[in-house]
Amino acid sequence: MLVLPPLSLYIHIPWCIQKCPYCDFNSHTLKAEIPERDYIHHLLCDLTQDLNRYQKSIRDRKLHSIFIGGGTPSLFSAESINFLLTEIKKQISFSDDIEITLEANPGTVEADRFNSYVIAGVNRISMGIQSFNDQKLTALGRIHNSAEAKRAVHFAKISGVSSFNLDLMHGLLNQSVEQAIDDLNQAIDLAPPHLSWYQLTIEPNTMFSYRTPILPNDDELWAIFEQGHQLLVDAGYQQYETSAYAKKGYECRHNLNYWRFGDYLSIGCGSHGKLSFPHGDILRFSKTKHPKGYLDGNYLYEEKKINYIDRAFEYFMNRFRLIEPVPKLEFEQLTGLSINSIQKEIEWGLKQKYIEDNEHYWQVTEQGKLFLNDLLEIFLPD
Repeated sequence: MLVLPPLSLYIHIPWCIQKCPYCDFNSHTLKAEIPERDYIHHLLCDLTQDLNRYQKSIRDRKLHSIFIGGGTPSLFSAESINFLLTEIKKQISFSDDIEITLEANPGTVEADRFNSYVIAGVNRISMGIQSFNDQKLTALGRIHNSAEAKRAVHFAKISGVSSFNLDLMHGLLNQSVEQAIDDLNQAIDLAPPHLSWYQLTIEPNTMFSYRTPILPNDDELWAIFEQGHQLLVDAGYQQYETSAYAKKGYECRHNLNYWRFGDYLSIGCGSHGKLSFPHGDILRFSKTKHPKGYLDGNYLYEEKKINYIDRAFEYFMNRFRLIEPVPKLEFEQLTGLSINSIQKEIEWGLKQKYIEDNEHYWQVTEQGKLFLNDLLEIFLPD
C-alpha cells in the first residue's frame, strides 16, 4: 500500500512568438493565429480522459496546485484562462489554498492583462526575465528588453497576485562575473518573493548545440555562484532547491510537489505526469508532442509503470535536489520500499560524506551537493 502524496496539475501551452536558441522545451514558433479556443477544448477533453482512466488514483483527491507553462501561456487571453480554470474546477475539486501559477513572457503582457489573470484565478506569476542586459537578451533570442522586464514586474506587483517569480540565467554568452552579479543585483532590487537563478546549459537539439557559443569557464562560473549565492542570502532569500531561492513562505508549492515525489496530472502537448495508486503501482505518462496530433484528439503518447527496482533512484533523483532533510518514513510511504532495501547504497553515501543521517532523516551534505550525480548513480539498478 502507498500513501498518496499531494496532487497537482500541469497544463502545457506550446506556442511562442519565436523559439529561443537555448530552449529544449516542447515549444513551437507561432506561424499563424493561435488556435486558442480549439486548444482549450482539447485540454479539457484530455483532462476528462485522464480522470476516467486514472480514477482509482484520483478519486476524492483535490488539486494542490496548478502550473500553466509553455511555450508562452501569456499569449492566451485572460478570458480563455478563466474559462479553462472554471471548467477544470467542474471536473476536479481545488484545495482551499490552491496555488495557480501562470508563466508569462515580459514582452507579451500588459497591466490590464495581469489584473485579468488574477481575476481569472491565477495567484502566482512566473516571468522569464533571463537577463537585464539587452545585448545578452538579444543573443538569447528573447523578444523583450530590460525596460519591458522591469515594467512587467511593476505590473505584477500592482495586479493583486499573491506571489511572483523571476527566472534569471547566469553563465551567459561571453558573460563576465561582474555582468552576472549586476543582473542578480537588478533582480534583487525588484524584490520578487521568488527567484529561479540557474546556469545556462547547452542542451542537445537546440540552436546553441549546433553553434555552441563561448561561455564562462569553470572558475568564472564558480565565482558567479559563490558571490551570487551570498548576495541572495544577504537579501533575505533562502535556497530551498538547487536553483530556487525564496523569501520565507514563498516557495513554489507546485515545484516542491515535483521534488517531493508528489503526484501530478498533465494535459497539453508533450506534458508529463506521475500518479500513485493505493494498491502500489506508480505510473508515469506523457502526451502527444506536436500540436497537430494533439488537436486531432490523440492525447496519450506513452504510459509506463515505475518498477520497484527503479523507485529508489526515481525518488532520490527528485528528493536530493531539495535542501531540506529527507524523511525516512516518507521514502517508505511513497515508494513502497523498505529502508533495508537501500542499506548498502546509504552506507556508501555516508562513507563518502555525501549524506548524513539520524533516526528520522537523511540530509545531503555540502560535499554531496557538489557530487550529486555520483550520489544518485549509486541508486541506479545494476
